[in-house]
Amino acid sequence: MITDVQKHYGDFQALTDIDLTVNRGEVVVVIGPSGSGKSTLCRTINRLETITSGTITIDGEELPKEGKGLAALRADVGMVFQSFNLFAHLTILENVTLGPIKVRKMNKADAEREAKVLLDRVGVGHQASKLPAQLSGGQQQRVAIARALAMNPKVMLFDEPTSALDPEMINEVLDVMVGLAQDGMTMIVVTHEMGFARKAADRVVFMADGQILEDQMPDDFFTHPKTDRAKDFLSKLITH
Repeated sequence: MITDVQKHYGDFQALTDIDLTVNRGEVVVVIGPSGSGKSTLCRTINRLETITSGTITIDGEELPKEGKGLAALRADVGMVFQSFNLFAHLTILENVTLGPIKVRKMNKADAEREAKVLLDRVGVGHQASKLPAQLSGGQQQRVAIARALAMNPKVMLFDEPTSALDPEMINEVLDVMVGLAQDGMTMIVVTHEMGFARKAADRVVFMADGQILEDQMPDDFFTHPKTDRAKDFLSKLITH
């Protein structure tokens, strides 16, 4: 739950009066023009970016500012970035087991067993012993999703997870995300992929200039946008 959040970088206001509630099991897709504050919003939810004012709560608990409480919260909030951020010197399996062993204090055998299930789930189980550089971008991003899932998070944040991928790899990542959505994972997804928004979102949030201008069901948003900014944004998508 995000209430009255403001975010400033010096004199520049990146987020203005942000109010957003995401219910358990809901998939909320955040779209909007570049520079609209989408990624900043995503990054404030696990305090990769601090907020100037307002509150953010997860399961009724306000985000801690630092220390052990913040580490515990980050374990509850899975994050998948534009760049895959895998550890290059660790195998795929080691990348996925690192968090559960170090943060959740899981024993290695249990962590590896669960990691293999997750890697199978995202379609890269046969690559477990390889290093990230030996995988395609789409495969690496699917490993990054498995790594986030290994922490058994309460919510998953995706910050433009397909924008660094070649076109033929985008669908393999989106398919995994659609599967997660169908399994009831709570997800906040910043993306340019409108097909995913139509197919998997419970709600579409449209941002421009650091503000939420619309928060609607996908069908309503794509067929009857209420604001001129959204109409303009959608018309550009259709014509290009």
